[in-house]
Formats: sequence, structure tokens, C-alpha cells
Amino acid sequence: MKIIPAFLNYSYCVKTLSGHREWVRQVRISPDGTLVASASNDQTVRVWVISSKECKAELRGHDHVVECIGWAPESSYSAVNEAAGADNKKGAYEGPFLASGSRDKTIKVWDVSRGICLFTLEGHDNWVRGVVFHPHGKYLVSASDDKSLR
Repeated sequence: MKIIPAFLNYSYCVKTLSGHREWVRQVRISPDGTLVASASNDQTVRVWVISSKECKAELRGHDHVVECIGWAPESSYSAVNEAAGADNKKGAYEGPFLASGSRDKTIKVWDVSRGICLFTLEGHDNWVRGVVFHPHGKYLVSASDDKSLR
């Protein structure tokens, strides 16, 4: 077995995305690979176009640090529209959709193309530390410092 030291990996930075005013807590690539979202201590989520480094959206609405983010798979689009109260035929949101969890104990689901919060989920008694959409799209699971999954 041959062990190669980490410094011989020859990795290098190809892009730097700047814009947050405080620490970045988490980064997630969109399912189609064209966007990257970042959650920050500055209470915002930013969505970047990877090819151009352009900030497509700055999502504001949390009252505290944004700890985590998760992209919705396409299979969840009808469930997100239903939860947002949109008719799936007329006036439906097209996505992409992103969920964000915060130290303000809430989860917000965003329509990234419009830069708006579709709805806010409440129920945790402490910081939300993780959010993930179920692959089949019907559920959004969250983890919190209140020792619960919802």
C-alpha cells in the first residue's frame, strides 16, 4: 500500500465567491450543479451562479445566524407548492427551492428564482442545525439542538 502525502494532492482554488459580511456556516451545490448556496452568520443565505460567480439572490428573513441549508429535489416541487398554498396548475412556483435553518429556531423555504420566502416552519425549541429533503420529495427533515428531529 502506497501512502501519498496530502500536500502532493495538487489541489488549487479555481473560484472565490465573496459577499457575506460574516462567517459562512454551510455551502451546498444545487442538484443540477449550476448554483451554490451559502448560509452565514450575517443572517442571510446567498445563492451564486457557479459559471459567472454572480450572486443571483440574497435571501433575508431570519432573525439570527443561518446554520444550515438544503436544496429541494425536483420530486418535492409539488409538495412545496402545496405547502405554499399555490395551485400546481396556475400560479405555481417553479423553483428551484431551498430550505434554511437558523438559530432563530425556524426553517424557511425559499423560491430561489424569485428570491422570496414561501413559508416558515416553527416548532423547534432550540437552534436548527440541519435540514434535508427526503429524496422522494414529500418530507423535509430537520435536526435541532433541542434533541429532536422533525
